[in-house]
Amino acid sequence: MHGWIWIIAALVLGALEIVLPGWFFLGIALATGLMGLAILAGIWTGGLPMALVVTAALSGAIWLGLRRIFGSSRGDVRIWTRDINDDK
Repeated sequence: MHGWIWIIAALVLGALEIVLPGWFFLGIALATGLMGLAILAGIWTGGLPMALVVTAALSGAIWLGLRRIFGSSRGDVRIWTRDINDDK
C-alpha cells in the first residue's frame, strides 16, 4: 500500500516540474516513482530512512543524467572570459 503513496508523490512532483521547470523536480519525481514501483514489486524491503537515502541518491544521479543528455538551458547565465575587442 505504501508504494502507491510514493507514486502519488511522484505525480505531484512531476506536476510541480511543469509549473516550475528546471529539471530539479523531474529528477526527484522519477526517483520517487522508481522507488514506488520497487516497493510495489516487492524489490525494496528496507525501511523508510534508507528508502529516503536511496531516493535522494537516485534523484541526484537522474538529475546529472538529464543535464548530460539535454544540456543546460539557453536561459543560463553565460560568463565571458575573453572580450571580442581584446588584442591577441
